[in-house]
Amino acid sequence: MSELEAKSVKRSNWLRTVQAVLWSFVGLRKGSDYQQDLEKLNPFHIIGVGIGAALLFVLGLIALVNWVVAQPHVL
Repeated sequence: MSELEAKSVKRSNWLRTVQAVLWSFVGLRKGSDYQQDLEKLNPFHIIGVGIGAALLFVLGLIALVNWVVAQPHVL
């Protein structure tokens, strides 16, 4: 396998891991896709991406709350 093909496979695996984690955050996943993920994806990568996605989600919620609280009260 050439170096370019190896990079393409790594990038594809990375994107597939991110996609699997995001779909699981939403809660929608086909059984066949789940089985493919079990066969092809590294569990440690899934855990790392999951923790990163959860951290981004929490930080986004904190930023949203701070923005809403900072807005002037208009009734």
